[in-house]
Amino acid sequence: MLTPAMSEYPIQLVRLDAAGPSDGCGAPLFGLNAEALAARMVEAGEPAWRGRQLADAIYRQRLAEFTEITTLPKSLRQRLAAEGWEVGRPRIAQVFQSVDGTERYLIECKNRNGNSIVAGVETVETVWMPEGDSGESGEDSESDPPEETDAQESAGAPTLDFEACEDSLLRSGVRERLAPPQVAEGDWPHRRWQRATICVSSQVGCAVNCRFCLTAKLGLQRNLSAGEIAGQVVAVLDRHAVEVGRDRVNLVFMGMGESFLNYDSFMGAVRLLVDEVGLSPRRMTVSTSGIVPGIECFAAEPAEFRPRLAISLNAPNDTIRDEIMPINRKWPIAEVIDAVRQLRLRPRERITFEYVLLGGVTDRPEHAQEVARLVRRTGLPVKVNLIAWNPGPDFHYTTPKTEAVERFRQTLAGEGIPTYLRKPRGHDIYAACGQLKRTVEA
Repeated sequence: MLTPAMSEYPIQLVRLDAAGPSDGCGAPLFGLNAEALAARMVEAGEPAWRGRQLADAIYRQRLAEFTEITTLPKSLRQRLAAEGWEVGRPRIAQVFQSVDGTERYLIECKNRNGNSIVAGVETVETVWMPEGDSGESGEDSESDPPEETDAQESAGAPTLDFEACEDSLLRSGVRERLAPPQVAEGDWPHRRWQRATICVSSQVGCAVNCRFCLTAKLGLQRNLSAGEIAGQVVAVLDRHAVEVGRDRVNLVFMGMGESFLNYDSFMGAVRLLVDEVGLSPRRMTVSTSGIVPGIECFAAEPAEFRPRLAISLNAPNDTIRDEIMPINRKWPIAEVIDAVRQLRLRPRERITFEYVLLGGVTDRPEHAQEVARLVRRTGLPVKVNLIAWNPGPDFHYTTPKTEAVERFRQTLAGEGIPTYLRKPRGHDIYAACGQLKRTVEA
């Protein structure tokens, strides 16, 4: 969908809309909506309403094996299995648990021929954050009373000691010891959360090459299909026994990859999650590094399927952004802002600007003043999420000093910009923002 717009960018970005898994014999059913499942049932000589039974079983009941789908006759299940049919939901292969309750998952998908990927060779990462990371602060949803979100405005945001956090990482050896604690796949975590956030990946690796991000070091390996994206969510919902419609779980498409360079699969996953799983798009946020054609397509999406939008700004001007985010050379800040202005927001909705603070590079008060001027140019309700850079090996950047973070926050707040400080989560297991690199080796 976006391929023509990418023709002038480096070759690694040119072919990013390659098709996902084929629909041949043995291809997974997970990823097909109820209508497509009904068509498959008709092809198998069954009534179309069997498709609705299948959809309910794999998306609402979250059943992962044909043997579990007791709404289908046993003889039918046996026949379909013998013919090579399978649910094919992505599987949690490894679990890494942080001391703060965050969990990072390596999730195995299926390859394009429907065959199992060799364990550990091709996986994608998903993160579960009980109680979230404050990134959703300032958002309104159909179930959140205004006083709950408004009470977390920047003036009352907690101050975190990022230097102490960095020192703790160095003392613990996390910068060198890359083998986090693991949990057996069958272990069931105890329920100790009131709300949670799931961070979802859209690609294996990433081609955007932000200079401060560990995922960029993987490069782009392939796009995920709609089923592989939605399957991460369903696998994690299943692990934590989440009751859709009752439990408060937010989704952020901020994991591996750039969702707007895999646009059709990303939006296909959103539609599956809304229509078949029953999640609300108002509890979803997609982050983009500034893919202008993607933002323009996103602005045209119907409100009932459109998540919230977050722009990974990360720099106060084109000069700095060109250096730390090369994508800016293709679509500079002004073009990104102009594309954002095309959105028609729902009541109480805001555009989020994500801003990574790099010590001595993007964390000065004058930078905050530039950011305030930029986001005001949208003419839309906005907020800024500040992220103190999360460290990783082989980077020359440093985490900003605590007082620099606080000055930056106060400067933005003084400019009248709602500003929130995202709490670092899962540092010790490489699950924090910008740290996803499928780290397992010691």
